[in-house]
Amino acid sequence: MKHKILLTLLAVTLALGASAQQAAIDTIQIKGLIILKGKNAQGKNVFKAYQDTTYARQKLKKNLHTKWLVVDLGFNNYRDRSNYSDAMIMSLYPANSSLNQGAPIFTLPTVEKSYDYSGQALNRFAPRMASEPLTQAEFKVITGKSVNFNVWVIMQRLNLYKHKLNLIYAAGLEMNNYRFARNITYIPGYHPSVIRDSVEFSKNKLFVQYLTIPVMLNYTSNPARPGRSFKMSMGLSGGYLLKARTKQVSEERGKIRRADDFNLNKWRLALTGEVGYGPVKLYSNFALTPLHEYGLEQYPFSVGFRFNGF
Repeated sequence: MKHKILLTLLAVTLALGASAQQAAIDTIQIKGLIILKGKNAQGKNVFKAYQDTTYARQKLKKNLHTKWLVVDLGFNNYRDRSNYSDAMIMSLYPANSSLNQGAPIFTLPTVEKSYDYSGQALNRFAPRMASEPLTQAEFKVITGKSVNFNVWVIMQRLNLYKHKLNLIYAAGLEMNNYRFARNITYIPGYHPSVIRDSVEFSKNKLFVQYLTIPVMLNYTSNPARPGRSFKMSMGLSGGYLLKARTKQVSEERGKIRRADDFNLNKWRLALTGEVGYGPVKLYSNFALTPLHEYGLEQYPFSVGFRFNGF
């Protein structure tokens, strides 16, 4: 009799365990996402996914949320406000600058003044002969190959009002590539310059990296259901130049890399923002400070997609 009771209990336990295992297989939960497995009228497996609002509401009890390794991928360009007309006038005076086999030779003291974007400063930084004046087209970039890649090591969201109004801030690296369409060359050194080169480059780019901290005010329409929520953020970002380099590839010279600051502005201030619905987010950055410290007055901007953000 005892043996029969033990066998019966064992059979019930195995049946319950099998049922529990089948339920575990048919229902999968990944954080706030629940996936159900079932069968349709033809007996084929079908899957349904929905958000667990209870999980989302539990998260809303926290006022501070953190994301690690948020990634941006987009494209760069810039608004060029350089004083080319005055630079052309300055190039009429041979005492200011001349070109000798593509390399600039200065005959006047080259005392650079920060944030001087006059025609004289531009003619010093990018000297040209009067017969070949400097134009905006010379600094044209190939947008599809001028890639912006950002890695935000840490990003946090602080609740300000009912989780609909938040403060978002982050810290990470901004990496901008400017792929030039024309054959220009950055010359490093104590007095950096940009010359018009005689070599045809198959690749000609400038890489600039900043340590950046953005701060944004965020609006989220439905905090309890982030997958069906409209989100918009806007604010400012400040960055410091970490490094810069150029890379050129040509048949005549092969592959050449140069590292320098190339008269780039050490500090960067920009308007930054993002807009999205559910997991899809677009970001943008519009610089308020020029890319270069003097001479060229170019204001970079970038747009693209943000991954793993809030």
